[in-house]
Parts: sequence; C-alpha cells; structure tokens
Amino acid sequence: MTRRAGTPIAYLAAIAVLGITVVPLLFVILGGFRSNAQINSSPSGLPSPWVWDNYAAILGSSSFWTFLGNSALIAVIATILTVCCGSMAAYALSRYTFKGREGFYTLFTLGLLFPLGVATLPLYLWLRQLGMLESFWGVAIPEAAFSLPVTIVILRPFMRAIPGEIEDAAVLDGATRLGFFWRILLPLSMPALTTVAVLAFVTSWNFFLLPLLVFNDPANFTLPLGVASFQSQYSQDTARVLAFTALSMIPALVFFVLAERRIVGGLTGSVKG
Repeated sequence: MTRRAGTPIAYLAAIAVLGITVVPLLFVILGGFRSNAQINSSPSGLPSPWVWDNYAAILGSSSFWTFLGNSALIAVIATILTVCCGSMAAYALSRYTFKGREGFYTLFTLGLLFPLGVATLPLYLWLRQLGMLESFWGVAIPEAAFSLPVTIVILRPFMRAIPGEIEDAAVLDGATRLGFFWRILLPLSMPALTTVAVLAFVTSWNFFLLPLLVFNDPANFTLPLGVASFQSQYSQDTARVLAFTALSMIPALVFFVLAERRIVGGLTGSVKG
C-alpha cells in the first residue's frame, strides 16, 4: 500500500519538476516565433501567425556564429585540461600511498565549496599580471581549475575500485606505472572520464562571470556574453532577444541530452566505487 500511495506522488513530483523546467524553455523558444506586437498583446499566447524572420536573422548574422565558435573553442580547451589534469591527480590519489594523501583529497573536496565570485578580484589581477586578458587561455585555464574538484571526486573512487590484481599482472608483464595508467586504467575508467568531460564542457559553456572579467572585445565574447550584449543592444525587440536566447541554449541542451546516459553510468560507477 505504501508503494501504491507513493507512485502517484512520484508522478506528481515529476510532472511538477517537468513543468518548472520545460515551460520556461518552451516560452523562450515559441517567443522567438512571434512578433513584438503578439508578445505585447498576449505574453503567454502561441505564435499566430508564425514568424520565422527572428531566427533567420540571427542565424544569418556573423556575430552569433562568432560567439558560438568562441564558446566551443574555450569549452574544448577547458575540457581537455580538466580531463588530463583530473585523471592524473585522481590516479595519484587513488593508487599511490603517501603521507598527506587524504589531506590533499580533502583539499580538492573543499574546492566544491569555493565559489568563483570569491576569487574574482585576485583572479583578475593574476590574469592581468600574466598578460592573459583578452585570451582564450585566460578563460579556459581557470575554468578547468574550478572543474577539477568535481572531476577528482568522481574519478578517484572509480579508479580506486579497479582491482589491484590487474595492476600487479600489468607489472609482471613489464608495464610501468605510467604504462598501466595510460594503457589499462584510462580505458577501464572511460565511463567516468566521459562523465567528467561532459560536465566540464557544459559548465564551461555556461560560464558567464569569468569571460566577463577577461574579455572586453566583442569579437572574443562567448555565447552567454553574446546573449547579454544582444539583450542590451536590442532591448526593445523582445521577440528577437528570445530567439537569440533560444538558439544559444540549443547546443548545450542537445549535447547534454545525448550524453545523459554516459553521465548516469559514470556517476553510478563512482558511487559503487
């Protein structure tokens, strides 16, 4: 009886969450197919008639594709740095025994509680001293650094759960520690690596504050900065702003939906480890 009573409640909760997340997205997407007159007369109505000019104008502008390319490039760089550095750190923290190992792991864990806003001023001063303002590396490297805590938290238990007998057999076959890491451990940890890669990519794609600190040239803007700039430039054209916002959400949304199963699989293995 408890299970029967809990099922309707679970469905209601799922419907409520779905409504909270999907309805705003549909409002933004459908709003791009309307004119400003339609939005002013009925803000929550459906397009009647459907207006395709808003999306066509944005897709035909070079600025949108520039913002998209900048976001993709920075996200790829940040993801590669995160996966490479995080996997090496997780390997050392999971397979090596040394004094202070748990302290280092705790330090990375505490990084989950460290918000970017606290480090805004010192990070900006540091990047300016290094001459990394207006540089994609000035955004990608700090993004990778802020993604390392969750990466190590996921990878360490996953790598730790791999039996030591596999490593012993690899050593007997003549493999070095680096060879075991590269040829055996990384392929076995591929589900967790895929998970952290997807999380790092989506996190980098949605970063707003860090690119805002580094970039002043509109030619270097990422999509979140491009949306803010477009909203301030076309504040009176609500329909076009909604269309621009909808198009900026689609790449990350599609990428996340396609990689959802891999994310769940990697997190499940991490929890089991």
